[in-house]
Amino acid sequence: MWRRVSQSIVCFLACGMAFAAQTEAPKAPAEQRIGGDLFIAGGSVTVGQPVSGDLIAMGGSIDVDAPVAGDALAAGGKLRVGVDVGGSIYAAAGQITVNGKVGRNLRATGGQTELGPKSEVLGNLSIAGGQVRLHGAVRGHVQAAGGRLLIDGPVGGDVLATSGQLELGPNARIAGKLRYRSSEPIRQDPAAQVTGGVEALMPSFGGGEPRERVEPHHGPRAWGTGFSWVWTIGLIVLATVLIAAMPGFCTNVARSLRERFALSVLLGFVLLVCTPVAALFAFITLIGIPLGLLMTALYLALLPVGYVAAGIGLGDLGLQRVKPDRVAAVWWRIAATALALVLLALAGWIPWLGWMVAFAALLAGLGALLLQARRLFPGAA
Repeated sequence: MWRRVSQSIVCFLACGMAFAAQTEAPKAPAEQRIGGDLFIAGGSVTVGQPVSGDLIAMGGSIDVDAPVAGDALAAGGKLRVGVDVGGSIYAAAGQITVNGKVGRNLRATGGQTELGPKSEVLGNLSIAGGQVRLHGAVRGHVQAAGGRLLIDGPVGGDVLATSGQLELGPNARIAGKLRYRSSEPIRQDPAAQVTGGVEALMPSFGGGEPRERVEPHHGPRAWGTGFSWVWTIGLIVLATVLIAAMPGFCTNVARSLRERFALSVLLGFVLLVCTPVAALFAFITLIGIPLGLLMTALYLALLPVGYVAAGIGLGDLGLQRVKPDRVAAVWWRIAATALALVLLALAGWIPWLGWMVAFAALLAGLGALLLQARRLFPGAA
């Protein structure tokens, strides 16, 4: 079992590096099978042959046109699943469309996410996006978040929804309870049915709830706010050290963010997911415990560096637009990066959208660091 896990990690990372190499010259997708599992990556990926095991796919455009017996893990710019998946689906993409049967659970996040009319999730659904449309059937519970959320299909369990605008279509049939948090009143078609009743939750940010329900300034929320700003100041200090000590390296990282943003996000996702799994595998082997401890320490140290790298990229981009003659000046770059990190911190207070922005910044920063490491050590890559 663990040998198979280790092989999966290595092949997933190999596919990621192959995908990075293909941005320099268009080639056929990199593909490898281990047992019944399929690992595939490329600019445009099409799965046209049945997969008897798990599917791990990464690319700018991913089309799954053949059934998958196991789980499916996919990350890319656009994902379309038009066939049945025997296990669960874990997906992150700019646009996600699922129009087949999912044997277990579906976990997805993207700019636009949709369950088509022919889709059916036999387990639970966790989904988030700028626009979320649920036309298919979900046999279990639903957790959904989006700027605009439409539920227009049957749900066998409870629904917990957070959105700027929530709408229940005429085909909505919710067997459990609907609990929602929204800045606008719910729009419910007369034909929609909610067996367990509807409960409106207090908005977590702004909204029209009475001010008496807001926590006092000396409560936990105030402590959380204070810690957030202390953390932001710490990130600014870290950015200052990085720019002052390694200005050339930071410039190259910022260039990778600007020129290969989508690729940086994809590689950041690979690094974020695979490193903990590899560390866990090292711990399990007992002999590799020191290596696992080292990997864990480096991983935790790399996370804030990746987030700061995204701030440096945003700062350099803004500086090029406003003061192009000051791009090479260290203190101007530090000031621009500090402003970018403050703006990211402020964006983090926006419900749902905030964590998506922060998560995207983290992934992009980690991916840009990985691309720069690939340039520094081409033999290792």
